Amino acid sequence: MTETLNDSERRLFLDPGEYIDSEHPSVVAFAKRHAPQGASDREKASALYKAVRDGIRYNPYVKMTTPETFRASSVVEAGNGYCVGKASLYAAICRVNGIPARVGFADVRNHLTTDKLRESMGTDLFSWHGYTHVWVDGAWRKATPTFNASLCEKLGVKPLDFDGHGDALLHPFDGAGRAFMQYVVDHGAFHDVPAQFLMREMARLYGKMTSEDLSTRDMEKEAVGG
Repeated sequence: MTETLNDSERRLFLDPGEYIDSEHPSVVAFAKRHAPQGASDREKASALYKAVRDGIRYNPYVKMTTPETFRASSVVEAGNGYCVGKASLYAAICRVNGIPARVGFADVRNHLTTDKLRESMGTDLFSWHGYTHVWVDGAWRKATPTFNASLCEKLGVKPLDFDGHGDALLHPFDGAGRAFMQYVVDHGAFHDVPAQFLMREMARLYGKMTSEDLSTRDMEKEAVGG
């Protein structure tokens, strides 16, 4: 069934948000730098996805009780972020390039997280995992630019590619055929990141992790036993 996006919806998903701050100079510069000149929306969406996936290192040890963790401009300036921050940045740079975008959230069971991360979280269930919806070729496409290629290599899974058309959520299996990711609950899509709510949820669900200083931790090192 063909989907439609009316004028007000298009404006809504192209306008800056407080956290998807697509008007910020750092975001605009990143968006312009990685968008191929003269490309179609599908080609731009794919190129921008890869720029966030690999250009912004995945870091689950960011401080999840501070607003800047969720703000696109803060993520691009830091050069790293966790799933929600990276989804926010991807949505922002799509908006800069005229592609309507929003963020989505789901609870995800991660079977191959590192032992140290699982111990800090107390579970392998990642609640309110963030991904991005982009409007391309008349439909919302789902894409998750979370895991950079170098981390995927260490985890034994191929990087998740997005061609700008087919959905790219997370791998159900790793390279050896073992369960990797499982979507448990989808919480829907939002114009902007509900950061205040997420900060409270992270503190409630992952009290041990949010109360510790984890700034020196590195998931890529942990993935190879470091």
